[in-house]
Amino acid sequence: MAPRYYWKGYLKLSLVTCPVAMTPATSESEKVRFHTLNKSTGNRVVSQYVDSVTGKPVKDGNEAKGYARGENDYVILTDDDLDRVALDTVKTIDIEKFVPADSIEWTYLEKPHYLMPDDPVGNEAFAVIRDAMKVEKVSGVSKLVIGRRERAVILEPHDEGIVLWSLRFGDEVRPEDSYFEDIDDKADPDLVPLVQKLIKQRSAHWSPEMASDPIQTSLLKLIEEKRKALKPKKAVKGKASEIASKSNVINIMDALRKSLEADLKGRKAR
Repeated sequence: MAPRYYWKGYLKLSLVTCPVAMTPATSESEKVRFHTLNKSTGNRVVSQYVDSVTGKPVKDGNEAKGYARGENDYVILTDDDLDRVALDTVKTIDIEKFVPADSIEWTYLEKPHYLMPDDPVGNEAFAVIRDAMKVEKVSGVSKLVIGRRERAVILEPHDEGIVLWSLRFGDEVRPEDSYFEDIDDKADPDLVPLVQKLIKQRSAHWSPEMASDPIQTSLLKLIEEKRKALKPKKAVKGKASEIASKSNVINIMDALRKSLEADLKGRKAR
């Protein structure tokens, strides 16, 4: 299945330009999600925007952004208004500067994305920019509009592609000095060798299993136990189409259950 891209545009360095595509490097789609229900009926609860004065629901087409200039006084901005002030960085990652790869403080790194060429013709230009950064051991600095806000980003060559990190704004990062200033500069020299031995005993190669989520596993187990305890609903006679639909749902649920059990067994075995 072809990957779904979060963003498409151009990577530019001076006169070198190539089409690229970007997708988030992380995902939470595998996490257990819950719906809000009415406990009395078992039905889902839906939310909607309501006019604060009339109390009536607002249709999607009538929703707009508003800038408050006074009490109950707003300047309304539509999507078209916002598109008119869009920056060039909406569609172009123009590398402005390069910095040593190890000079960017980790506290500024916000979210990683995979960046890759989006056209066979631009493959060579992409590879040249990537390999040149590898040789020079630098990261590219640029800007990109993400969620209608222009963010500073850095580009790091990684294997065959490039990892693009969105950066936090400077006023979002707290200086470490005020938190670390009361900690001793040096540890007891007699105790350090003992801790070094412990470190050697517990050293291992990094594995994604070290970052597994025990809560996720426990939730899946709990959901499965509760599912088994539920009594199947009886089909209503005289509704052939509805019965057929329900049988399809049951078949899908059986397939999901088997997949879930196989996944849990695989995790336990690992």
